[in-house]
Order: sequence, then structure tokens, then C-alpha cells
Amino acid sequence: MANGQQKAQQTLEAFEVWKATQTDDDFRQIMSRGQLSRKEVATAIGCGTSAFRQNPALKNALKALEDNLRDKGILPPLTESAEKAADKPKLYDNTANRRMLDARRLSSLEAENIELKAKVKELEGRLKRFGELSETLSDMGFMPR
Repeated sequence: MANGQQKAQQTLEAFEVWKATQTDDDFRQIMSRGQLSRKEVATAIGCGTSAFRQNPALKNALKALEDNLRDKGILPPLTESAEKAADKPKLYDNTANRRMLDARRLSSLEAENIELKAKVKELEGRLKRFGELSETLSDMGFMPR
């Protein structure tokens, strides 16, 4: 059984073989959001997508391939903000999930509030109408029991 370093080297070799067999049109077909689809590449070379984060040599080889494809015009150029953020890890926002849940809850409560206001307005209209009817009957001497 291969250890981690051997497995990483095998994955890198599989990537290089895969890269050599691809045409420009093949790369265009697996493009996703301005870069090569990690999932498609991982499936093609027989590894998981985590290998691109855990194997520095594979990560660098993929970056070099994407840079080469950008130079050829196959992939779109990186935006200025993407270039600045490329080397920095994404900051983890532990409040993002809570904010999303709060936003959903707020939206739901606002919709319920609108429905209840409409219902109150309808019921107030009915009450006014029946109040006038009750007053008229009382004036005529017909008091309902």
C-alpha cells in the first residue's frame, strides 16, 4: 500500500498524463466560473477534489495549467480582486449561517405580518358592519337574544 507521499506523486503523474491528452476544446468544456472544474478534473484523474488543496504539487500544476490556458485565451483572465485574493485563504465567517437563518425567519415573519394585517382589516370591516346592524335592530326594538 502506498504512503501519502507516493499517492500524492501518483496523483500528480495522473494529472500530467490527463493534461497531455486534453485539447483546447476539452478544457473549454470543463470550464466552470472562469476556471477548470475541480470536480471534473478530479474524476478524470481518479482522485478526490480535496487533493487540490492537500497536494501542493498538484495545486501548483493545476494553477500553472490554468495560467497557461488564460494566456492562450481559453479561460477568461482573472479579475483584479481574484488576483489579490488568490494567495490568501478565505476567511471563515462563523456568523454567515446564523445570518442566513435570521434573514429567512425575518422574511417569513414579514409575510405573516402582512397577512395578519389584511385579516385584521377585513375583520374590523365586518365588525363595523355588524355593529351598525346591531344598532339599527336595537333602535327598531328587535333585540337578538
